[in-house]
Amino acid sequence: MKKISDMISNEIMTAFEAAGYRRDYGRVTVSNRPDLCEFQCNGAMAAAKEYKCAPAKIAQDVLLSLGDNKLFSKKEVVNPGFINLNLANDFLSSYLNEMKDSCDLGFEKQPQATIMIDYGGPNVAKPLHVGHLRSAIIGESIKRIARFTGHKVIGDIHLGDWGLQMGLIIHELSIRKPELPYFDESFKGEYPKDAPFTISELEEIYPCASGKSKEDEAYKEAAMTATKELQAGRPGYRALWNHILNVSVSDLKKNYEKLNVSFELWNGESDVQDIIPGMVEEFKSSGIAHESDGALVIDVKENDDTKEIPPCIILKSDGASLYATTDLATLKDRMKNYDPARIIYVVDKRQDMHFVQVFRSSRKAGIVPSSTDLTFIGFGTMNGKDGKPFKTREGGVMRLESLLNEIEEEMFNKIVSNHTVDEAEARQTARMVALSAIKYGDLSNQASKDYVFDVERFTSFEGNTGPYILYTIVRIKSILAKYKEAGKRDVAGSINPPANEVEKALMLELSKFNAVMEGAYEELAPHKICSYIYDLSNAFNRFYHETKIISEEDAAKQSGWIQLLRLTQKALEISIDLLGFSAPDRM
Repeated sequence: MKKISDMISNEIMTAFEAAGYRRDYGRVTVSNRPDLCEFQCNGAMAAAKEYKCAPAKIAQDVLLSLGDNKLFSKKEVVNPGFINLNLANDFLSSYLNEMKDSCDLGFEKQPQATIMIDYGGPNVAKPLHVGHLRSAIIGESIKRIARFTGHKVIGDIHLGDWGLQMGLIIHELSIRKPELPYFDESFKGEYPKDAPFTISELEEIYPCASGKSKEDEAYKEAAMTATKELQAGRPGYRALWNHILNVSVSDLKKNYEKLNVSFELWNGESDVQDIIPGMVEEFKSSGIAHESDGALVIDVKENDDTKEIPPCIILKSDGASLYATTDLATLKDRMKNYDPARIIYVVDKRQDMHFVQVFRSSRKAGIVPSSTDLTFIGFGTMNGKDGKPFKTREGGVMRLESLLNEIEEEMFNKIVSNHTVDEAEARQTARMVALSAIKYGDLSNQASKDYVFDVERFTSFEGNTGPYILYTIVRIKSILAKYKEAGKRDVAGSINPPANEVEKALMLELSKFNAVMEGAYEELAPHKICSYIYDLSNAFNRFYHETKIISEEDAAKQSGWIQLLRLTQKALEISIDLLGFSAPDRM
């Protein structure tokens, strides 16, 4: 179904046209002065210059052409030429009833296209920490929004599973456990199926090896040799690498599951290593890459650049590839296997230059055609109250698992302090509310901006927070449960025209649903959904406090309110699902 703003605009545009003015001047927007009107059209001011006529005269002509239009309860001209509009109550309720009876509240799906989203990007053998939070949360929400819009969406975690870090782990293991068959080049049997380490051991091995390599040049050389032998296909090292990958991915999946984040592809840098040699030769033979100070580079500077854009380095002077090389090979692989219409990267905004270079190189090399959109969403940092990147109380980088546990415990204590509740249920509820606190706290900010992660504020049940949104949904569920317990028949009914201003305010917020969802996708902006559901929750809670729903004796009036509550619940639940969390039945 059409967005309500488009339906209103169509009426005013038709009136502009009938009055002898250009149709496109009739675009209507939500009023920026809700105390004066609900919608407004400012087109008469813009038309005045073209038609050499006073804007108030043009606006009056438009209202005369509009006549006794049934969509509006109020239509007036305000100097110097604003057209102020209020919707007719009957029209508003009929629009909401159509929403209520439509799939996905009447949201018009777009023609399906394949979209790939690159988010996550953790390195194997290292625990997830708070620095991984934003990519996972923002990427997951954008994936869900794009899917709701009608697209086929493929999320790829893009693991860091290749390079020196693997050689460091292998070399350190060879020192600690030299008896393992992986280090015996004469070994011809089958390697053990079980890894010779746990995830905890693995997470201790890597930082230890990394520290040693910075202090001991011989140690670093040995790790680099191990890396080369792994990449050359040494069987024992490949078997060890598979163990590292399996143990790490198993742990990563567990942690991402706690965040309600999932990926369709668990590919890594290793998956495209075989592509790189041929791709580099193509760059050389086509002449798009050239040598510069011993390195192989692609010039990506363009004439209209306002700042210096350095060449994209494909191979270092020692022949080693870089992240740009792997990203270009990954693009080549994605185009071949999935042919996406769009690829979205959700990455720290400090990598902006890297992606400018990669995107331009991919176009220049013909890897990605102009018909495929390449989008970089650079996010800001998550900071503590001191304005610096979020850390533990001891000053170290906080593990993501620790942050989740800390906030779950905070929510559990709040829940049990307010109610007598079964502990298992309280734990489950605490997990759901904690996730809402974390995700809403992040997503309510524009992605590109830094923000302060304030645990006390984010876990509050009041204000612009995830727990407040969930509390609103639970309040609606409670009312609906009481309605059912009272023996009222749970039948489909209609939403009645609003009886007062608070009821109409709630209905007007609900009517914005389709426009908000469309805007959230077009701008890849989950914060727009957060803003919407906060306004919707506020409108519902005002309505709730002024309306005696359960004690209402007029059955028709009560039934209409129940349908309005059901629609509000559905709009909120669809929205929070797109943000990546859900609501409990009780709190």
